[in-house]
Amino acid sequence: MIRVERLSVVYGAVRALTDVSFGAPAGRITAVLGANGAGKTTLLRTISGLVKPTSGAIFCDETSLLGLATENIARLGIGHVPEGRGVIAEFTVEENLRLGILASRANVSEGLARQFALFPVLGERRKQYASTLSGGERQMLAMARALIAKPSVLLLDEPSLGLAPQVTAEMMRTISELCASENLTVVLVEQNAKSALRIAHDAVVLHLGTVIASGSASEVADNSDLRRYYLGLVTP
Repeated sequence: MIRVERLSVVYGAVRALTDVSFGAPAGRITAVLGANGAGKTTLLRTISGLVKPTSGAIFCDETSLLGLATENIARLGIGHVPEGRGVIAEFTVEENLRLGILASRANVSEGLARQFALFPVLGERRKQYASTLSGGERQMLAMARALIAKPSVLLLDEPSLGLAPQVTAEMMRTISELCASENLTVVLVEQNAKSALRIAHDAVVLHLGTVIASGSASEVADNSDLRRYYLGLVTP
C-alpha cells in the first residue's frame, strides 16, 4: 500500500503539489487524473524519490520513503514506469530486462521467463534492439522491466501515451490482469481518463497540484462536473 499525506512540492516559485493526500491499497488500481500541468507526473516522481518534497509524508505500508535514495525505494518493491516508455533504444529487449533486475534479488532466468510468458511478443523479439519495436511493444518492455524485479507497487505514468486506441485497450487490460494476479498496488497516472476509469477501482483528481476530488472510480466517472471541467469528458 502507498499512503501520501499532505505532500507539497515547490519548484522555485511554482507550487507543483499542495497538501496532496490519498491512499492506494494493494490489489487495487488507483487512477490519478487531471489535465496537463495538474501535477500527476510530479506526484509519481516524488513517490519514487526522483523529486524531493517540500513537506508531507509518503509511506509504503508502514515504511517512510522520505529521504531514501531512489535505488533504495526501488529495493523496497516500488517499480516506476516513467512517461515516454523509458527504454534504452540501443539495448536489446533482453538487455533492457536484465537492467531491470539489477537492483533486486530476483533470479534472472526465472524473471526473464516470467516476463516472456506475460508478454510473448517480447520473447519473440528478445534479441532485437528496442529501437526496432513499435510504440506498444516499447510500452510492454517498459512495464516488463519494472515487473521483472517483482515489485509490490507499480507506478505507471501515461502508459497509453501515443498508442492507438486498440493498443491502449490491450494495455489497460494487461494492467488490470496484472493487478489482480500479482496483488499489486497500482498507481495509474493518465490523461486518458476514460480508459483509466474503466479499469480503476479508485480515483484521485488533481487540478493545479491540489486534490479536488477522490473516491471510487465509479463515483468520479458519474460526476458530471468533474467529467466536463477537469477530465475532458463529455457528459452523456
